[in-house]
Amino acid sequence: MEEEEAMNAQQHSEDEAVMDGLDTPYGRDQDSCLTRRTVRKLDFILLPFLALLFLLNSLDKSNVGNAETAGFTRDAGLSAGDLNFSMAFFFAFFVALQPIGAALGRKYVSYLSLFYTRYEFAVRLGFFYGQSAVAGALGGVLSWAIFNRFPEPIKGPQPPPRDVALHFRDSGTQWKAWEVLFLIEGCTTMLVAMIGFLWLPHSAETAWFLNARERQWAEKRIHLDLDDTEPSDMRRPSKAGSDSGLVDDGHLPVYPHNIPDQDLDSSEGEAYDRLLDGRPTTRRRKASTVSTKSLTADSGLTRQDILSAFLNYKIWHLLICNILSAIPATAFGVFLPLVIKQLSPSLNFSPAQSNLLTAPPFLCGAVVLWLFMYWSDRSRQRIVPILYGLGLLLIGLTATILSGQERYTLRYLSLCVLLSGSFIASPLSVAWLTNNTPEPGKRAILLGINGWGNLAGVFSSLLFTPDQDESGYVRPFIVTLVCVLAAFVGYIAFWVLLLRENRWRDQVTATWDEEERQREERSGDVYIRASEVGWGWRTMAKLHSLFGESAPMESRRGDEKMNFRYSL
Repeated sequence: MEEEEAMNAQQHSEDEAVMDGLDTPYGRDQDSCLTRRTVRKLDFILLPFLALLFLLNSLDKSNVGNAETAGFTRDAGLSAGDLNFSMAFFFAFFVALQPIGAALGRKYVSYLSLFYTRYEFAVRLGFFYGQSAVAGALGGVLSWAIFNRFPEPIKGPQPPPRDVALHFRDSGTQWKAWEVLFLIEGCTTMLVAMIGFLWLPHSAETAWFLNARERQWAEKRIHLDLDDTEPSDMRRPSKAGSDSGLVDDGHLPVYPHNIPDQDLDSSEGEAYDRLLDGRPTTRRRKASTVSTKSLTADSGLTRQDILSAFLNYKIWHLLICNILSAIPATAFGVFLPLVIKQLSPSLNFSPAQSNLLTAPPFLCGAVVLWLFMYWSDRSRQRIVPILYGLGLLLIGLTATILSGQERYTLRYLSLCVLLSGSFIASPLSVAWLTNNTPEPGKRAILLGINGWGNLAGVFSSLLFTPDQDESGYVRPFIVTLVCVLAAFVGYIAFWVLLLRENRWRDQVTATWDEEERQREERSGDVYIRASEVGWGWRTMAKLHSLFGESAPMESRRGDEKMNFRYSL
């Protein structure tokens, strides 16, 4: 027992020494060698593996469209329309089960956010989400290779689907092309998933590829990014549109909110719950770090978290915009091979050719997404890049509709432009929510609600039906254009609402003295006169009172505090 205590004391002393070394300009400097070395290891060891997992996940969800070009529904004895209804049911159940997933995973708000600061986050999130587009390109190339190797479907007049299924079942044990496709992609996913149990660290503190100093600094810089005790009104404003609107030059950017002192040491005597399991850790000084529990929401969800999230009008506004803007990405993630197969009646593409031609549009989508996410992090803006991305998407949709089936080359290029703007809005919406919701519990719920944007998959499955293929899917393209245009207007309205909210908070806090500003930063309970409150806050107060909770005018947390400014 004494030996164990001595070892713990020695480890504590070593941790203290490392953290003392980090509390220097060298350690805090974002451009320091230590930061660059730590982030480089995360970028080359952690991020690619996470991206690979998401790529395979996306590949497995979208390969049904590749398989359909090789006669999947026909061989299975189904009608072509059954594919659309099955996809619609899949997305409907996927969305319906999301609250259960959020409840099981609410401790892990965002695994990536355990390793990257706010203004490193979007470009990495873009690389991660961009694998959805890469999966489309990879799936097209892989399908081309497989469909070239295995026989094509029956040509000529097609018998009833069930007769075809019986024919293939009785014709021997030869593998069909789509069966080989499912087998290769499914086995690869399972193999990589098993490796992930050994590869992925629980957190930066337990990353096997970082040395002791890098692990300490990897945790420290995330805490510095989140924990800021200085009132936001006292800091210099950064470039317009920065997340939280504030930055301290020469240091890591931080959230404009305060984590109470009692939370800084709340993990003492408990095991840290990480992504894969719990792990004990040594106690640290309050001044040196914030418990990782505050980052991963290990304390669970509170009643106030739930009410604050569900009564937040911003998430519902953003959700509607997200659903409307995500229809092209979800639609073409599955149905692009079928759309290209009907690009022009005169072309008569084979299944292999149709799938190979899906690669360039998806690659355009991936490259443009990464460029936009890099721009978003550099400019510290989220809404403006979303609007430019939707503008690109609108141009592609309009050109696709106007080109028609006769000018198939122009139509194919229009699809490349269309896919270039399809993947931008969703990850940037996630980045905006992550950056603008300091409370971990509330952030977990908001991200879960935003996940209902997968309802776009239901709508897209019911739009791009087989009865529209002869016309080149003109009607589905027109409906999609209207939806994206509505999303574009919705994001502009969201931008205006944020400006008005920030301006109103400026007006409220303009008359406060220094003591009131610091009290709001600490407790969020500075009195606000009824004459200063708009209809939105009054409505929220009434709804909170119905559930027996204090109104946000009386007790505010996180982004509800008057000295918090929403990013643009």
